[in-house]
Amino acid sequence: MGQPVRDYLLTLCVTAAVTYLLTGPVRKFAIATGAMPEIRARDVHREPTPRLGGIAMFFGMCAGLLVADNLQNLNGVFELSNEPRALLSGAALIWLIGVLDDKFEIDALIKLGAQMIAAGVMVMQGLTILWIPVPGVGTVALTSWQGTLLTVALVVITINAVNFVDGLDGLAAGMVCIAAAAFFLYTYRIWYGYGIEAAAPATLFAAILMGMCVGFLPHNMHPARIFMGDSGSMLIGLVLAAGAISVTGQVDPDALKIFEGSTRQATHAALPVFIPLLLPLTIIAIPFADLVLAVVRRTWNGKSPFAADRGHLHHRLLEIGHSHSRSVLIMYFWSALIAFGVVAYSVHSASMWILLVVVALSAVGLVLLLLPRFTPRAPLWAQAFVPPRYRRSGRAEAEAGVSEAWEGVEGSVEGAAAGAPCVHAQEHEPPAEVRTPVPAGVNGATAIGARSRLPDRRKAGSRQ
Repeated sequence: MGQPVRDYLLTLCVTAAVTYLLTGPVRKFAIATGAMPEIRARDVHREPTPRLGGIAMFFGMCAGLLVADNLQNLNGVFELSNEPRALLSGAALIWLIGVLDDKFEIDALIKLGAQMIAAGVMVMQGLTILWIPVPGVGTVALTSWQGTLLTVALVVITINAVNFVDGLDGLAAGMVCIAAAAFFLYTYRIWYGYGIEAAAPATLFAAILMGMCVGFLPHNMHPARIFMGDSGSMLIGLVLAAGAISVTGQVDPDALKIFEGSTRQATHAALPVFIPLLLPLTIIAIPFADLVLAVVRRTWNGKSPFAADRGHLHHRLLEIGHSHSRSVLIMYFWSALIAFGVVAYSVHSASMWILLVVVALSAVGLVLLLLPRFTPRAPLWAQAFVPPRYRRSGRAEAEAGVSEAWEGVEGSVEGAAAGAPCVHAQEHEPPAEVRTPVPAGVNGATAIGARSRLPDRRKAGSRQ
């Protein structure tokens, strides 16, 4: 099928463009239909925000599949495999359940059952795990029931892991986009590097998933104008799981001819095949860890594992002092480090430089966690390319000068209290720039702004 790099890029761009353009009308539709639930105790946003962003993401996915079916280098995926149709069938079912949940709040057990049914629909159409590579053993063929159970389990775990992490603006879409990018690099190497066309569907799924997330992120970054809701989070979780199932269960490790030679050589050569056993979990390692901790925490407290709370990882980042945007960026950092680190290690497993770089970046991540109130400032040459909050302006110096001046005024007031004539208190009221700020909310915004101090205007003729 040649080198479809440009075709993959075109598919990604079309998916992103359709998702981006449809999100605005979907937002108006969500407002008109009342898909704006009230603020819950576990929410971090301050104003009711419309959901149903998954509608735009679903039609973006459909547009990407339609474009890929008409491209010369990608239409072979649809001719040689039934997996794209299986993905579309399962995605349509899970998306419909998500839309109903965003509007009517469906019970958690019903959603769990729908996730299993969607996974079963994909299994019936051929998107299932047929075999798994086991280190030291080789390829192990699975029975029909074993493959079905393993496929359903992977789909349900991935969907709920992505759904659980969807708690901050842009968090779920950004983390899944990072995971899809790492997964695309891995599957494209398996497909083009080893000449195995069975990895082509997973590569296509990863490209479409990146387009869905990239198109939705501009509307979902803090402060978000619309949420993807369960219709979006469960959808992208399903697409991510479908790609992992495709490359894990459909690519025959024997086709790579890696189980030849000495045991050590075979082990190092087999790493690209063993990685699929862990890659679906490593690319969602942060959401998966959050899922496990949430289930343990809720069960330990005598609650249902599906009962929502404010104990997720992103909530804890906010509690220790990180702002909304910085919490999201920290989660992005760790997701990218784990996902791309695993992919890089699968390519050059014998290189120690990869481990050293991962360790160094982990140290950087720990420093970021320990400095929640540190605000980086960009150098002078990069002022025009960064948001205003990170620019070096004269305002900070001016505020520092005002603060020093006010400290001098306070000293004079104390001296006046000791023996000098009393001065009217309003004349020494601190300027607006140095007043004590109102404590910020959990999402970095204040629910109550500072009241403006207006002069006391009495009515004419009043004695008071």
